[in-house]
Amino acid sequence: MIEELLPDPVVAVEAYGTDERDDAGLYSVDAGHAGLYPEEAGHAGLYPEEAALVAHAVPKRRREFTLVRACARRAMEKLGVPPQPLLPGERGAPRWPAGLTGSMTHCDGYCAAALVRAADLASLGIDAEPHGPLPEGVLESVSLPGERVRLRELAGQHPAVHWDRLLFSAKESVYKAWFPLTGKWLDFSEADIAIHVDPEGPPGGTLRAELLVPGPLVGGVRRGAFEGRWTVQDGLVATSVTVPHG
Repeated sequence: MIEELLPDPVVAVEAYGTDERDDAGLYSVDAGHAGLYPEEAGHAGLYPEEAALVAHAVPKRRREFTLVRACARRAMEKLGVPPQPLLPGERGAPRWPAGLTGSMTHCDGYCAAALVRAADLASLGIDAEPHGPLPEGVLESVSLPGERVRLRELAGQHPAVHWDRLLFSAKESVYKAWFPLTGKWLDFSEADIAIHVDPEGPPGGTLRAELLVPGPLVGGVRRGAFEGRWTVQDGLVATSVTVPHG
């Protein structure tokens, strides 16, 4: 699913599973299907410094933490980089191996990692969410008035899509692409996102985030907007944002 939203240089690996089991099907875009079995997905699948971070976490948190790192390490292998610990850095952002940049996401029953050589992309962000409405009151706290107007228009045209959840996911992807370039917080109100629907195929399309604060300098050029893609599949909504060098 997530690989459909990303350009060719990016390697994406995703895992499907349930909270009741410690297993998942691990899918790599260029490796076919491979099983991730309980003994691989458990606490022993972590490096000691990673395991220490979730030693007192609830089982669900440990599973998600472990599975998404399994995805990331499989992606590293595909890029020819030896697997290694993935520890959180500032504001929890992953500290990627030198020469790589990437993003991770997880929600109930799904996790994914997307990695790319830093020479091929300046930054990227991915996010996946359950395809259901946001809790009451959340949309107003994460969106701009103009965004809510556009969501109402989209809901009138495509009522099967939970546009509030899609917007939330897009904001998450924008932040994940923004932070490695700036090292700064980006509030929900500081990016104005327009969502566009592809005329063909399953529910999906593009998105554009206009930054309402000074954007990052990329290749000596200040970026005022980010571009991305979205899809709705298998009970999930997923979004991506990629920032090229040029």
